[in-house]
Order: sequence, then C-alpha cells, then structure tokens
Amino acid sequence: MNSSIIINQVLVLFFIIIIGFLVRKTGVFTQASTKSLTGFLVNVTCPLAIFTSFQMDYSASMLAGAGQVLIFALFIHFFAVLLGLGLYKPFPEPTKKVLRFITIFSNCGFMGFPLLESLYGKAGVFYGSFYVFAFHLFIWTVGVRIYTGRRDRSPWKQVLTNPNIIAVLLGLACFLLSLKLPAPVYTALEMVGAMNSPLSMLVVGSLLAEVKFTELFSGIALYYGTLIRLIVIPLVALLTTNLFPFPPLLQGVCVLLSAAPAAALTTVLAEKYDGDAHLASRLIFLSTVLSLFTLPFFVFLVNK
Repeated sequence: MNSSIIINQVLVLFFIIIIGFLVRKTGVFTQASTKSLTGFLVNVTCPLAIFTSFQMDYSASMLAGAGQVLIFALFIHFFAVLLGLGLYKPFPEPTKKVLRFITIFSNCGFMGFPLLESLYGKAGVFYGSFYVFAFHLFIWTVGVRIYTGRRDRSPWKQVLTNPNIIAVLLGLACFLLSLKLPAPVYTALEMVGAMNSPLSMLVVGSLLAEVKFTELFSGIALYYGTLIRLIVIPLVALLTTNLFPFPPLLQGVCVLLSAAPAAALTTVLAEKYDGDAHLASRLIFLSTVLSLFTLPFFVFLVNK
C-alpha cells in the first residue's frame, strides 16, 4: 500500500480527534452528550457497520480467513492473560488489576475499526468483526474476573446480548446463506454504519479533553502499562502472523487491532469493581495519544 495513502488516512482520523477535543473544550459537547454518543456508537453505528460488511456474496476463502482471524484473536487474548499474570507482581492490587486489563484488551472497536475501514474498506471491517467477537468473549468473562476475583454469574448473557456480537451472528448468517437486504434498507443501514468512523474519533477527542493535564504523567505504572499495550503486544502479534501463512490483509487486521490503545471499558469496570479508576483514565489518555504515533509505525510494518 502506498505510504502516502497510509499517512493520509491516519492524519484524517487524527484531525477528527482534534475536532472532538475542541468541541468538548468549547462546550458544544458535554460530558452527558459524549456519554449518549458513546452509547449510540456501541449500540447502533458499530453494529450496523459490522452487519453491512457481511452483505456480500458467500466466499469460502473469506470464511476461512475469518476463521484464521478468530483463532489468532483467541490466541493473542489468551497470551496477554498469561503475560499479565507475570508482569505486574510488584504493583499494589488495584493498580495490578488495571494493568492486567489493559494488557489484554485494546480499543479494537473505537480506534481499530475506523483505521481498518480507512485502509482496507469493508473487507477490513468484515475480518475485524471476528477479532471483536473474541474480545467480547474475553472481556465479560476474564475481564470481569480480573477486577472481582470471581466468575461473573451470567457471562454468556453479557456476551450474547451485546449488539456487536448479535451483528456478527446475524451478518454471518446472511453471508453464509447469501441473503441480501432490499436496496433501500441496505443503503439506510450502510449510511448509519458509515457514521461509525467519524463519530468514534469525535468521542475519543471528547474523552481526551476531560482528563486534567496536570495529573496525566505521574507514576511508573502508567508508562510500563502503555509500553506493554502499544509495543509489546502488537510486536507479539506481528511475529506470530509472520510465523504462519497470514495473507497481508489478515495480518494487517490482526496486528493493527492488537496495536490499538487501552479499551474504553477499562475505566468503566475499574470504577464499578474498585480498581484504580484514576490510573485507568490516564492509561486510556496516554495510550490513545501515543497510538497516533505507534499505529502508523505498525501500519508501515504490515504494509511494507
């Protein structure tokens, strides 16, 4: 892929983040409106972007590729679980929980999907949705257990009622059966789903504007966790996909979703289950800002 195209697409996303930051700072977005917009993204635009990406003719090779991405996603999440068990022993328990969580879970939806769509189009979203499927399997089982120390009594309910998982299952059924929506319905759903990329970046910018600058950069845990999230995990993903016969598109999807910053749910679950929510917010901020530099680096590595 031409390097100028890569730079252009990353810069587009970066400048939309800046717009989100400015509209939050000027009061056009409020904390309440950002929260509502986040709910709209998670429950409407992202599922529709996933679902409409499956509206194509059945292809055995694409299905095999999707299975390859799913297997990789299960592997990288499981590997990160094991890695997190050994890396953070010196830290206090609330800090350790947050660090283990961000090691496993990337912001593969908000940050990953817009990048995949920019670089690879609907095929990128199609394959990426299988990575997100594994993400949700882990976050409502392993992720909750990291914070609580016990199993969630209804993890499968959380997984199976998630709108993005439902979108994958419905989309996959349509793909396998070659079911096509009527043109006006498809166009309407596609147009709303196409809002996912710009709205995601606006929300990221708005969330970054809420973090107090004077409190951002203290503590070794902040930098240690960010290094693992943005460099170590995607390097493992890159090495793994180099060892096995991953086509360039599938390698790009796997590596770039692994290279995304800390998941937005890090703070939400830390707040709910008595983790270090303050550290979680700062990790999301720093990893998101630095990912504007590390993501292009990994884009070049997988597209050189």
